[in-house]
Amino acid sequence: MSKSKLKAKVVKAVHVKKHNMGQVLGNSLKKLRELANLTQKELAKRLSVGQAAVSKLEQRGDIQLSSLNQYVKALGATLRIEASFSSERYPESIRDLSIDLNEDDQLIFPLFEEAPHRPGRDVVLSVRPQYSEKIVQGLKTIELRRRFPLTARKGTVAYIYSTSPVRAMIGSAQISEVVKLPVPQIWQKFAKLAHIDRGDFDDYFSGLREGVAIRLTKARPFSRAVALTELRDRFGFEPPQSFIYANPGLRKALENEYSNVSD
Repeated sequence: MSKSKLKAKVVKAVHVKKHNMGQVLGNSLKKLRELANLTQKELAKRLSVGQAAVSKLEQRGDIQLSSLNQYVKALGATLRIEASFSSERYPESIRDLSIDLNEDDQLIFPLFEEAPHRPGRDVVLSVRPQYSEKIVQGLKTIELRRRFPLTARKGTVAYIYSTSPVRAMIGSAQISEVVKLPVPQIWQKFAKLAHIDRGDFDDYFSGLREGVAIRLTKARPFSRAVALTELRDRFGFEPPQSFIYANPGLRKALENEYSNVSD
């Protein structure tokens, strides 16, 4: 089964409608276990419990979070519970964080991970190849974004993912400053450092009065580019449209395995 079809099945399995949340939770766990090709007996062994305990869990709708987390971990997965704000409902204080919305125009906060606006959390930036190479070479020291958290702390590491046709993580840089300014001021102050021409600049910021400039320092390429296929297989990574926060496993591997500067 292809990864895209499996992902669709998983999403369908765990979809919870407002009116039947209690009834569907245990059944969703059962479907996930079956997708993981595990029997109740095999899962029970991983959990160090009897098969009856697993069977009982899969029939419940009121499951403790600790039990739910243990069940999901035993499947080899990570539990995520999210608070989702629609574009009409998320408060002004959250809008000010300048976080990109997802494709459904929602703002997603994972509750079992560090808050997405936590200062100092490392990020992955998706950057077009014509710009990403200049970043890791230290030539492009300003990266422009329509939205980006203004709370990003000095020293935050930005891992550079080069988009199609490269489709690989190619290096990193450190964020030294994040500023939000009217679009005309961004052009005046940062166009040369961003290595962008006027046409592309105007297209990118079309419809916005303000944008964000990220100042980058200490850029370096990885010893080898890490292809998207490897990133997916090892870390479940999917390229963001703009940026995502680097999960601990991915961050550790990028720091320890690929951080040597290329000759």
